[in-house]
Amino acid sequence: MIRIDEILKGIEIVSVSGTKDKVICAIEFDSRKVVQDSLFVAVKGYKSDGHDFISSAIKLGATAIICEILPEKPARNICWIKTTDSAKALGLAASNFYGNPSYSLRLVGVTGTNGKTTIASLLYRMFIGLGYKCGLFSTVCNYINEKELEATHTTPDPVQLNSILARMVGEGCDFAFMEVSSHAADQKRIAGLRFAGGIFTNLTHDHLDYHKTFENYLVAKKSFFDTLPAEAFALVNVDDRNGRVMLQNCKARPYTFSIRGMADYRCNIIEQGFEGMALKIQGEEVWTRFIGEFNASNLLAVYAASELLGAAKKEILTILSDLHSVSGRLEVIKSPAGISGIVDYAHTPDALLNVIDTINKIREGRVKLITIVGAGGDRDRTKRPKMAAISAEGSDKVILTSDNPRSENPEMILDEMETGITPDLRRKTLRIADRHEAIKTAVMLANPGDVILIAGKGHETYQEIMGVKHHFDDREELKNALLLK
Repeated sequence: MIRIDEILKGIEIVSVSGTKDKVICAIEFDSRKVVQDSLFVAVKGYKSDGHDFISSAIKLGATAIICEILPEKPARNICWIKTTDSAKALGLAASNFYGNPSYSLRLVGVTGTNGKTTIASLLYRMFIGLGYKCGLFSTVCNYINEKELEATHTTPDPVQLNSILARMVGEGCDFAFMEVSSHAADQKRIAGLRFAGGIFTNLTHDHLDYHKTFENYLVAKKSFFDTLPAEAFALVNVDDRNGRVMLQNCKARPYTFSIRGMADYRCNIIEQGFEGMALKIQGEEVWTRFIGEFNASNLLAVYAASELLGAAKKEILTILSDLHSVSGRLEVIKSPAGISGIVDYAHTPDALLNVIDTINKIREGRVKLITIVGAGGDRDRTKRPKMAAISAEGSDKVILTSDNPRSENPEMILDEMETGITPDLRRKTLRIADRHEAIKTAVMLANPGDVILIAGKGHETYQEIMGVKHHFDDREELKNALLLK
């Protein structure tokens, strides 16, 4: 429980009517979750406006309201707080309500189109390996030390986020590592948090269904770096031209990393195979269980951030050599017959191109690459033909299939994907909407030594069809099909 005047610290307030001496026992932005003596924050969302649910929140027991627009006839006995930005106010209020937990540990945010999950997860494992207590917020799963929590969003809402951070502090965590999505930055879910560091991976085609333009997407990512404090570090990938954009007007200490050119932190690949690759990082050689240039870049970011957080070079390299890939990220499954199956979360054109390029650099001779790929429903439609084209151009055979169609007709999604297939590529393209059948077919077509890439869903254990989630795990399907081969 906390007094309203303590919750309002740092919030830009236009006016307050009613007493600020009220004691609040909960903070909510979803009116359905309001309980007696709650503070309800009316946020204008992507699909609905919290201002439309103020009366419902009051009926359920809200005694204080933060909003941008006051009702024509404000209810009595309610503390009304008008602000210029309810979304930002929610983050600040949630942080204050839970005792500003991000100030009691070292919080590092990772943003970019690709690599967020890998970098955040490996940093978590790195610092667990170094003997620290740590927390993790990721697309795959959240952790408080070794305790697993289900992840529903890449970055949770401000109330859930601060609640979990408070639990991390209560359980003695020294560090927390977080994926910061563009949606979270744009919706100000991270307002009120203090970061010890920020990492930028890259920026490619994604989420334009939400952001509408690439410029808006860039601005959302940059807003995270614009709010980093002077004592934090800002570590950016300068192999992506947008890396230096992130550092413009950024108050944090700037650092760069690159696998191609000059930077504060550098790395190059010495050799690689499907079992792993040898890297030279800052002049030191290390063997890792990862493959691909993009993973070399990810590992370099992990190395650099670990050093910036105070870890010793020798300890970092020792643990780095023992880390393994994140679930559903270039996860290799081999059959007794010698077929290599690879499950990867690549669901953007750039990520898909990187994975296919990596496989093509490693495979030898007559080894064929068969790629299974789909595209999510109710998401950016412009990337569908691009992903089909990339798959067909880089593979010996491609099977277009269903991903998470959500509310869309799977066949309509495949129609749009097929527009990216040129006439000369049609001969090596199959269309099988049923993902289970697509995987079985790929295995039937494969010979010993061939590689099957299943892209798009990675770690996910469901397929969403018409709003219903059905159990579906690419890894399970692949293992079962390979055993029948």
